[in-house]
Amino acid sequence: MAQLISLDMLAPQDAQGMRSALSGESGCSSSSCGSSDGPSDLPPEIWEKVKDHPCYSEEAHHYFARMHVAVAPACNIQCNYCNRKYDCANESRPGVVSEKLTPTQARRKVITVANEVPQLSVLGIAGPGDACYDWKKTRETFAQVSQDIPDIKLCLSTNGLALPDHVDEIAEMNIDHVTITINMVDPEIGTKIYPWIFYQNRRWTGLDAPRSCTSARCSGWRC
Repeated sequence: MAQLISLDMLAPQDAQGMRSALSGESGCSSSSCGSSDGPSDLPPEIWEKVKDHPCYSEEAHHYFARMHVAVAPACNIQCNYCNRKYDCANESRPGVVSEKLTPTQARRKVITVANEVPQLSVLGIAGPGDACYDWKKTRETFAQVSQDIPDIKLCLSTNGLALPDHVDEIAEMNIDHVTITINMVDPEIGTKIYPWIFYQNRRWTGLDAPRSCTSARCSGWRC
């Protein structure tokens, strides 16, 4: 378990200060990291939210760091490509992590990393299950970390099925960044991807699974 380090030792989380301190470093030379969108490509209010997020801004990738914590193992969709049985350092597959953390363990780990990496600006939760379906652990982790590092940006990734149930809380917690994974728009294709989904307290299989999944997402987002 990571040792809890005094918050007095945390480096300042000031965005301009980070840019100034790192202006002489080369950073990442890959142009494939983050989005290439800039201030002229987005509305000002959107650019203000994403300019310091390395997942959404190619410029930010050179100055800021992100961290994911595996605190949400439960999932409401089974995907054929998701197999958590094996964990190997030479591969990277959805749903596979070396360790699952409790919210308290995640908080300690984030503080420890923030002491060593002053560029840390984003905390993300993407599983290893679904962040919205395992919402209690996701919410508690964000709450604990935000209490200690109030300037850190909160980011979550979800399959979207349980997202409508938590939209109000997400807004109240100032989680500005939400990514949604969508594997298909055609239910027939969905039968080749999803053996089952769990929705409205029952398990759906066959063609009913992707149809229910698509219907739930659209009704929740009013698409």
